[in-house]
Amino acid sequence: MLSVSLDQARYGCNLVAHGVFQEPSLYTVKALFILDNDGNRLLSKYYDPELYPSMKEQNNFEKNVFNKTHKADNEIAFLEGMTVVYKSSIDLFFYVVGSPQENELMLMSVLNCLFDSLTQILSSCAGCHGNRCGSNAGGWGKNVERRYLLENMEGVFLVVDEIIDGGVILESDPQQVLQKVNYKSDESPLSEQSVAQVIQSAKDQIKWSILK
Repeated sequence: MLSVSLDQARYGCNLVAHGVFQEPSLYTVKALFILDNDGNRLLSKYYDPELYPSMKEQNNFEKNVFNKTHKADNEIAFLEGMTVVYKSSIDLFFYVVGSPQENELMLMSVLNCLFDSLTQILSSCAGCHGNRCGSNAGGWGKNVERRYLLENMEGVFLVVDEIIDGGVILESDPQQVLQKVNYKSDESPLSEQSVAQVIQSAKDQIKWSILK
């Protein structure tokens, strides 16, 4: 049986204007997107099909959110009837969107998990020109920028999918997210280089079998 967390039960049942309680919901996150410092979309996911169903509506919403937040010092905004939490790093802006009744702390936990997970992934890969590696190039948090994000989009999508599924929060601990992402990466299909190595190995075996 599905259960609702204490925070969701406590804050999700908010009294709306006409005096009726909003039922608690596991579908906490309505949308998540990452923009560059010009407000251009780099990644976005909308989990509510009724929220800005067209690409044009989504782009207009993201532009409006960016224009209202990219110079602000706050971390929470209420725009177009939605609760928006956000943070920036160098030339990136991270946004998590929830309903107007949603608990800001829960949305912020998603945002922090996303940011901290990407910080570790992008920082560890910054010195490898986009390849996965275990070295830390310059310390955590110093390489969360556009070029490293674009070079590691596969990992970014994996992180997002480990944190949120259909608007439901799956994980808010970045260490758990990274463990799951690394596990999936290890089980991913062979890369082009690996395939080439397998083919070359097969050719070598055939050659030696003929020479024997």
